[in-house]
Amino acid sequence: MTPTARILIIDDHPIFRTGIAQLINHQGEFFVCGEAETAPEALEAIVRLKPDLVILDITLKGINGIELMKTIRSSAPQLPVLVLSMHEESLYAERALRAGARGYVTKQEASNQVLDAIRRVLTGELYVSPVLGLHIATRMANGGDWAKSAVENLTDRELEIFELLGRGRGTRQIAVALKLSVKTVETHRAHIKAKLGAKTAPEMVRLAVQWVNELPNSNDKRLESNDL
Repeated sequence: MTPTARILIIDDHPIFRTGIAQLINHQGEFFVCGEAETAPEALEAIVRLKPDLVILDITLKGINGIELMKTIRSSAPQLPVLVLSMHEESLYAERALRAGARGYVTKQEASNQVLDAIRRVLTGELYVSPVLGLHIATRMANGGDWAKSAVENLTDRELEIFELLGRGRGTRQIAVALKLSVKTVETHRAHIKAKLGAKTAPEMVRLAVQWVNELPNSNDKRLESNDL
């Protein structure tokens, strides 16, 4: 079979890009036409390579992946984007879909599920991991269309930082993990604290820990810096 579908991988971890590229190229029905690890590289590659599908991670150097996806949607509205992320909370999937993603799969999924997602998105379908799809449906049934809460009012970057706080990370560790300055992280922390109505920083962290503990598989998964 001659591969016809061209796939661009956007992820800031070379080892992961290599692994997913090998998985894709081995199938024979599609192939990786290029890779990028930053937003500028990604946007240039989209224009130059004209891929049929973009596989995008949420956590990138400098810009949040969801913000990049909004730019992609405005410049190439017909280009399908499949998010392949380490985040297992359904709120990330909801935000990605609202930003224009055609699919959302976690990096913890089995390889056959990732390939299934690629095939279905390429044929025009919308794909979300079964577990995340169930969580989204439950949230909508319990709270209406895209129900709001204090956490949902956080920006995409604030949500990432909030999750890292809940997993025991300090400001400097978060800065390193997300490739941000310490001052930027401190500013985001202040905004999170205000939006959650927390009176003190420890109270904000307590809320973050509580939120993380309620995530799917929270006892089994740990967010490490090299996983971002």
